[in-house]
Amino acid sequence: MPAVTVFGLGNILMGDDGLGSYVIKVLESRYTFPPDVQVLDAGTPGLELSTILEDSGALIIVDTVRADGDAGTVKTYRREEILKHPPAQRITPHDPGLKETLLVLELQGETPPEVYVVGVVPGNVEYGVGLTDSVREAVPGAITRIVEELDRLGHTATPRDPPLKPDIWWEREP
Repeated sequence: MPAVTVFGLGNILMGDDGLGSYVIKVLESRYTFPPDVQVLDAGTPGLELSTILEDSGALIIVDTVRADGDAGTVKTYRREEILKHPPAQRITPHDPGLKETLLVLELQGETPPEVYVVGVVPGNVEYGVGLTDSVREAVPGAITRIVEELDRLGHTATPRDPPLKPDIWWEREP
C-alpha cells in the first residue's frame, strides 16, 4: 500500500472536467516521487472509486469543484470539510461521488488517514476536449498545493531538471 496516492479525477471529454488528468500529466512531467508515493490519473471511476481508494494511505485528489469563485479559482479541502454536509444528488457524469465514497469507507473502517482535495472552479464542463484558459492558468497553482501537501506529509517531490514535456495526448492534433 502506498503511503500517499495522488489521484486526478475527471473526464477529458468534458472540457474543464479534464483538469485532474491534465494536472497529473503535468505533475509527472515536472517531478519525480519517492517509491511510496503513487501518482494516478483515475479518470471517471464512478462507483468503483471506493475500491480504488480503500487500498490507499493518505490521499491527495485533484478535480474540478462546484464552489463559489471565478473559473480558475483554486480551492482546497480536508476530509472534515468534505463530509461536513450531506452528499448532493449526482446529476452529471462528471460527479465522482467522492463524498459518498469517503462515507462508505468510514463505515467500513477503511478511511484513509488523510484526505486533501485540490479543486479548481471550472468554466466549462460541456462536451469538448481541452481546458478553458482560466482553468489552464490555474494548473501551476494546483501543482504547488499538491507538492506542498506531499512535503507536509513527509514525502518530498523532486523537481526534474530539465522538466519533461507533459503527454497531454488527448489534445494532440490527429
